[in-house]
Amino acid sequence: MGFSVSATRTIPAPASAIFDLLADPRQHVRLDGSGSVTEVIAAPNRLSRGAVFSMRMRIGATYATRNVVSVFEENRAIAWHHFAHFTWRYDLEEVSGGTKVTESFTYNNPLGLVIMVLGFPERNRRAMVATLERLETAVTS
Repeated sequence: MGFSVSATRTIPAPASAIFDLLADPRQHVRLDGSGSVTEVIAAPNRLSRGAVFSMRMRIGATYATRNVVSVFEENRAIAWHHFAHFTWRYDLEEVSGGTKVTESFTYNNPLGLVIMVLGFPERNRRAMVATLERLETAVTS
């Protein structure tokens, strides 16, 4: 069972420059449009398939999350999940004028039904739009 929400933006930059930011967990606080990622607790300098990284989060209360990279295709796709197997994913496709970036969030278990009832998918979509705007600013400035 899975429910997904996503947002897409074409960013006037090469996929490699965008991917480098996404593969650096220390950039996630800077890029996060939700305001919930507050600090890197532990992480490698660059993510890779199977890499583990921990972040301090705040949604109402402060908590920590441990993430595992499940997809790592250089300059094309990167994804990670936490203990509940909710998955954050970025897909990059070079297009005329830059790179089409799609961020998606998938609720991969029955807890996703609760998340949906509480209205998080729309909140997540708005945060993704903001994240993609921040990503564009970071890569083009």
